[in-house]
Amino acid sequence: MASIEEQLLEVRRTLEADGYELKVDGVEGGLLRLTVIAGENACEECLMPKDIMVMMVEDSVQSRPEIRRIEVRYPHD
Repeated sequence: MASIEEQLLEVRRTLEADGYELKVDGVEGGLLRLTVIAGENACEECLMPKDIMVMMVEDSVQSRPEIRRIEVRYPHD
């Protein structure tokens, strides 16, 4: 099975196109924690709503039964 990092590659590429980085903070108790970090030239208007981001991540990691919830922190959180 691919690592979480590998499974999130497409989400990461989408964010990078708009100047953002995706950091995996870890998985604990079924919760996958992620942080979106804004780069110097990040496009604030381009950042998708958080609920859509969570759905994209869910699609990417659906093969991992140990992940039951996803938490994403945005730069303005």
